[in-house]
Amino acid sequence: MSDRIGFMQGRLSPLVDGRIQAFPWSCWQDEFAVAEQHGFRLMEWTLDQERLYENPLLTAMGQVEITQLRQKHNIEIASLTGDCFMQSPFWKAQGAEHAQLQQDFRAVAQACSAVGISMLVLPLVDNGRLETRAQEDVLVDILQAASAMLNELRVKVVFESDFVPTELARFIDRLDPSLFGVNYDIGNSASLGMNPVEEIRAYGHRILNVHIKDRVLGGTTVPLGTGNADFDAVFAALARVGYAGNYILQTARAGDGEHAQALCRYRDMAISWIERHGA
Repeated sequence: MSDRIGFMQGRLSPLVDGRIQAFPWSCWQDEFAVAEQHGFRLMEWTLDQERLYENPLLTAMGQVEITQLRQKHNIEIASLTGDCFMQSPFWKAQGAEHAQLQQDFRAVAQACSAVGISMLVLPLVDNGRLETRAQEDVLVDILQAASAMLNELRVKVVFESDFVPTELARFIDRLDPSLFGVNYDIGNSASLGMNPVEEIRAYGHRILNVHIKDRVLGGTTVPLGTGNADFDAVFAALARVGYAGNYILQTARAGDGEHAQALCRYRDMAISWIERHGA
């Protein structure tokens, strides 16, 4: 079970400019050794729009270094959270920016394939949320056009969304299940007041990745077990649909700076919930 529970890149590093999540430029290499030291075997990469093409994932030398570190420390990188797409959504852009951001998407997918990342999380939340059916149609058209590339690269796109269950089920049904799925974020759903049983009943068969965090209703991320997330209901529902994928800790940062200790504590809590329900 512990091999299926990973962490969001940066969660084992000091905060960057006070942000809960950002690429840890100054110590990204060190995080592999820290992860191994604390028994983690799974990491989700995170990618910002700022300095996108400087990120080691998108440079030839960086890809070699990532591969070497992954092998040395026995760390799998199965997924990537594309915060860059939430920060600069290609489905909302116009003109030259629209073309450039689509190229960014293709470049990120190719980089994922180069280092063995098989899932690209595309966040349709906050600045990336789909506000109109026209935006949705643009996104679907672009992704359908990219299907051959994604198939060749063996990269799947999984969506994090603020849609209500029936709408997310309708949306994901528009896309090929062999290439597209859902990233279920426990904390985001709790913040939106969603019913996890209804959500997972509606589209659980399309869930390919799960983010574990806790949030208060209408509010921000808080330590696991102190917000509005109903973890027992979530993991019981995931077990009912036979979910067998990964769980990524996208949890609150430690107030005392002891981020590794907090992450290990959250991992133990997650294992307890998962094993209780057989998810």
